[in-house]
Parts: sequence; structure tokens; C-alpha cells
Amino acid sequence: MSYTPAEVSFLAEHQEEIASLDLSLTKSSRLKDTEILKEKFGEFGRAVMELVTARSSGKLPSGWLMDADSAQQATPVEVAAYRAAFLAEQGVGSVHDITCSIGTEGYNSPLEYFGSDLDESRVKMARYNLSSAKIFRADALTTTTTAEVLLADPARRAGGRRITRPEDLVPPLSEVVAKHRGKELAIKCAPGLDFSEWSGLVTVASVEGAVKEACLYTPGFGTGRRAVMIRGHKVDVLDDQESNLPEAGDIGSYLIDPDGAIVRAGLVQHYAAREGLHQIDPRIAYLTGERIPEGTSGFPFIEKVPLKRLKSVLKSYDAGSLEILVRGVEVDPDQLRKKMKLKGKKPFAVIITRIGSQGIALLCKPRVSSSEDNYAT
Repeated sequence: MSYTPAEVSFLAEHQEEIASLDLSLTKSSRLKDTEILKEKFGEFGRAVMELVTARSSGKLPSGWLMDADSAQQATPVEVAAYRAAFLAEQGVGSVHDITCSIGTEGYNSPLEYFGSDLDESRVKMARYNLSSAKIFRADALTTTTTAEVLLADPARRAGGRRITRPEDLVPPLSEVVAKHRGKELAIKCAPGLDFSEWSGLVTVASVEGAVKEACLYTPGFGTGRRAVMIRGHKVDVLDDQESNLPEAGDIGSYLIDPDGAIVRAGLVQHYAAREGLHQIDPRIAYLTGERIPEGTSGFPFIEKVPLKRLKSVLKSYDAGSLEILVRGVEVDPDQLRKKMKLKGKKPFAVIITRIGSQGIALLCKPRVSSSEDNYAT
């Protein structure tokens, strides 16, 4: 729940008191925590509860002002840092974030950063978070700056549902482009958006394997598709420039489920080419080969098992626990696990997928991380 401007001012003025609070912040303690805050902060107790709860996610800098919605919607700081570095490498010196919310894109940015938002409370939070006066209230569809690049993040949900078509964004993608024609744009979108008609560069970013967003850049920044995979302090960038793409083939020593950013960007074959792998089926994203790429994980392959025989085969292997991956077949992992009724002692993994027209289970040893010991000989 958002704050009133008065609540934002109160939170900013009472940071030391709020930081010193010792609350449990569990489901069972929520009522007691709320009562403590109401007694201590009166009518602002609700706002303080919202703030400490939002901060507990650890997603954003600990001293920032935020509410639950803005914290959940905020771009991860790692992704914002990559974008700022990318723009700086392109020779950009200034950026205007026309849907700035609480200011994540401006955090430690090497660019001259301007921010604006229609929500007065979020503008106040962004000013506090970035200690900047270059943040103001404005509609995203008005021209309010001379910055070299405009950054936008149209609303990705409507009526409680995730938006999947560019024309359904709020404001619509076409309207953002039309209102700022002549400007270079970087437009953040949900990674599941259909961006097949976008003529400029599209990047899909993940953090620690979890896909976070797509970003559509106007053609001035190039064209094509790019996957940006951030793990710790390492950023791995994969583009679509490789032309010698491998065909699907037999299953090798390992099975690899590529990073979601690779899958969403449509670069599975390109990743396979770079890493000496190939697909097990041209329509399925699982890869196979004799090595596990650096910084990733995979599964040592054991055998193909018809779905009808999976339970008996798992029993013969004394399986007691099971990691289940599914792609290309309608199977609920939780229901499948219950159906297997595992009573053994050994851990395994199974990939339920489709090869050709046949649904199949690929039985594997437990997931392992890449290392020289995981190379087949």
C-alpha cells in the first residue's frame, strides 16, 4: 500500500528510530508488531510497518524509502547497473527515467540521471533515496528534458493480470515511442512480452538464474537479441551473431537447462554453439554435451525412461528424493512426485520433456556444478 506525501516526509525524518526497531516480522508476530508501531508512532504506525516489511526483502539498499509495491516492482540494482554501464559504453552521458518510481535506475549511476514520475509520493522517495534534486513530478508522455536517452517502464499488469502484448502496456509501447519520436529510448518490459516486431536491440536479463526483465532499445543502440546473465559480480553477455548453429542430436554425458535469459531471448542455439553443446530436440531448450559450461550446473545423464515406467525404474534405483524439471509436456512436478511414492535413500533428478512426438523422462544423477571434475572422458 502506497504512502501519502505526509507519510513519506515522516518516514524520512524518523530514520534513526525506524532503523533501531527490533521486530520479529513473522506472520505470527504481525499483529503484535503492528500494535508496537502504532503505540510508538501513532497514525504513522501503518507507514512504518509498510516500510520495515518492504525493506526486509533485502532487494534494495537498506536505508531506502520504499513501500511493498515499489520494492516488488523495482528493477534489481544489478540490472540497472548493467544498463547504465552499457549506455555509458555507447557514449551516452545523460538519461531521463520518465517512470522513475523510487529511483533504482539512478543508484550509483555513472550517467547524469534525471527522474520523473506521476506519483508524488514516489518522487519524494526517489529524491530521498538518491539525495538528488533532479527528480520531479511529470507525466511519462510529456517532453520534460533534454537528456540524451529516455528510460521508461510502462505498467506490466492490468486488472491483476500480467500483460503480454506491447499494445496493452500502460502507457502502450507504441504511444511511448510516438510521444518521444526522435529520442533514443530504453523501454523496460516483462520478459514474457512478445517483442518479435521490435526493430531495435532487445536484451533479456537474469540475476542468479532468475529472469528479471526485457529491455527494448531503439535502433540507435543496435539490433538483434542479447541475453545478459548476472551472477555475483560477473556479467555474461550472449548475442545472436553466431551463424554456425548446431543441429539437435543424441543425448551426451550431461543435460543442461540453460539460463532463462537465454531461452527468453531465443538464443538457445547460439549458447549451444558457444559452449560446444547441442539441443536434444529442435523445439526444446534443453541442451546436452560432454561438459557443463563454467558457472552453471547440469545433470549427469543415466537413461531415457518411458513415462509409464518411471515409477518402477525409480524404485529399482532406490530413489528417495527427486528434482523434477518439465518442458514441452503438461506435467505437474508436485503431483508427479506424489505419484512416484519414493521410499528409497538416493537422490536423483528427472527431466520430463518431449523428443520428437514422444513424451519422455530423462533420468539423471543429482545436479552438479561445473568444474573440471565434471568433464566426461
